[in-house]
Amino acid sequence: MEILKISIDWARAELLSNSLFALFGAMFLVASLLFWSRGETEVAKAFVFPMMIAGVLMLILSGGLLYGTWKSLTGFSTAFADDNARFIGLEVQRIDRTMSQYGTAVFNVIPLLIAATAILIVFVNSPGWRAALITVIIFLGLIMLIDSNANARLERYKADLVSATSSR
Repeated sequence: MEILKISIDWARAELLSNSLFALFGAMFLVASLLFWSRGETEVAKAFVFPMMIAGVLMLILSGGLLYGTWKSLTGFSTAFADDNARFIGLEVQRIDRTMSQYGTAVFNVIPLLIAATAILIVFVNSPGWRAALITVIIFLGLIMLIDSNANARLERYKADLVSATSSR
């Protein structure tokens, strides 16, 4: 039963983390609205559409992540009750697969994209392009922030599963 509690606690923490995507998405949309209504310079007005697009993308990302995590959470009790050894094995496999994806996307690709985007800012003079590139850096930085914490939680979750399994 301790393993089930560990899994449920992890999923609840993920739900909270996934909600951050929705919060940041809403903040992007509010920023877009403020740039639209209060922005008086060409640069301020240039942020309206990139911020709006980033906000919508964050909200879509949040919805997908929340749905997936909620679906997993609701299936934990049944899967654990059916065959707890299989449940643990599948969870460890899923964790390994996800951490491998984090290793590639979050810790390799996203930093390279941020660096390339930052370099591009130097070479463009258009306020629209600069606003879009700055928004991309913020967007990717927030994804790295949230996903690096999710990766750390996954590492702890896996260690807890292995520890609880070996103590049985």
